[in-house]
Amino acid sequence: MPPDPKTLLASTTDLATDLARAHTDTPATPAFAIQVNALQAMCRQVFGFRLAMIAIATPYAIAHTAPGLPTWFIGAAILVTFMGSYVLFRDWERFGPVLLRHPWLLAVDALFGSLLLITATPESTLAYVTVCTPLLAGLVQGWRGAAVFAALQVVIVFGVYATVPTLEAGGATGLLLPGFCVIAGAVGVALRNLLLRFGTATQALTETRARLAVNEAVEGERTRLAREMHDSVAKTLHGLALAADGLACSADRMDPPTVRHHAELVARAARRAAAESRELLTDLRREQGLEGGVDLVAELEAQAADFTAHHPVRATFRRLAEDTPVPLVPQAVARHLLTVASEALENAHRHAAPTYLVVLAGVRDDVLRVSVYDDGCGLPAGTTLESLRRAGHFGLVGMVERAASIGARIRIGRGRAKRGTEVRVELPLAALTGVPPPARTPADPVAD
Repeated sequence: MPPDPKTLLASTTDLATDLARAHTDTPATPAFAIQVNALQAMCRQVFGFRLAMIAIATPYAIAHTAPGLPTWFIGAAILVTFMGSYVLFRDWERFGPVLLRHPWLLAVDALFGSLLLITATPESTLAYVTVCTPLLAGLVQGWRGAAVFAALQVVIVFGVYATVPTLEAGGATGLLLPGFCVIAGAVGVALRNLLLRFGTATQALTETRARLAVNEAVEGERTRLAREMHDSVAKTLHGLALAADGLACSADRMDPPTVRHHAELVARAARRAAAESRELLTDLRREQGLEGGVDLVAELEAQAADFTAHHPVRATFRRLAEDTPVPLVPQAVARHLLTVASEALENAHRHAAPTYLVVLAGVRDDVLRVSVYDDGCGLPAGTTLESLRRAGHFGLVGMVERAASIGARIRIGRGRAKRGTEVRVELPLAALTGVPPPARTPADPVAD
């Protein structure tokens, strides 16, 4: 029994809404993601460094501790610190984001370090494990966090010196560990700033490349129009001039019917030249955006409706981030984006046997995004562009080439869905407007 059209329409609409919400929640700025991932990877390596320090320093610390209860205290502190660091190092993807969203949890890390300082004393090799806390604070929170936790570690060190009569805080030995805490905090801040600047530079380079690609596409259209003007209007006008010259030179030697015939040829050539000129001027105004560019959202919505009208599969259009306006797109760029969307729809219908398709478009984090999703069988495992070329399937290859020609990123795969295929194209807005978006300098970028 075929499904009820109303039920299918309702489920398709709900799915389109869910997909739009998922896209809205998906970050789109690749450079910012690079910053976050690099900082998180660096934080994870800090815990790996701490594990190595504990493994190296533990035998020496245990050997120089009095037997009995002191050894048990040091062993317990080592075990707690080691296991906490090991869990964060091994399952960083699970527990790391919690630490990054709540930087105050570094105080717990400082507490573990203080246990080592109290049980093993600041003069033990294990005491230098505590420098990792200011290092983490510098990576996660910047100079404010590094200053707070470095100062906290220094206070703890001198507090231990003050409460243990057998320890002497004076001299270079007593200042060595506090100095390392301050240096570790400064190193964390320096690494954080370096990674953030690298991400910003990467984003600027990506936007510049996209802007150059858009300009190149527009200039390519100018070249094409100039070539067509040469091949059509220029040749027509040249023939018109020759016909007029011939008529002027031989009009006195021809009878009136012949003169009338030649005059009609000249008039016909003139009308053809005028029509070709009007057509090229119209194309020139449209191609170069002199009429304000193309409303890409309206065009994609019309494209989805047209696809639904001519195919048995329904294509639903949804707008991403409706509160964010989508700028008008130059014709040279819009044509490539619309062609990619059209090719994705046709490919899904021909090869994937879907029951519905969803077209999404909008702006997310200063990036123009166009996406086509189908719930079909998806791409075969191991599919590559080279294998598609060899097999003579140039649809996906053409999409990739079109996206590259305008400086856009394209991703083809399941995405967040359990099945089907999504074709997603992303183009920085700076490539369209020529004005780079304001730099993102959040106070805590790794906490997003």
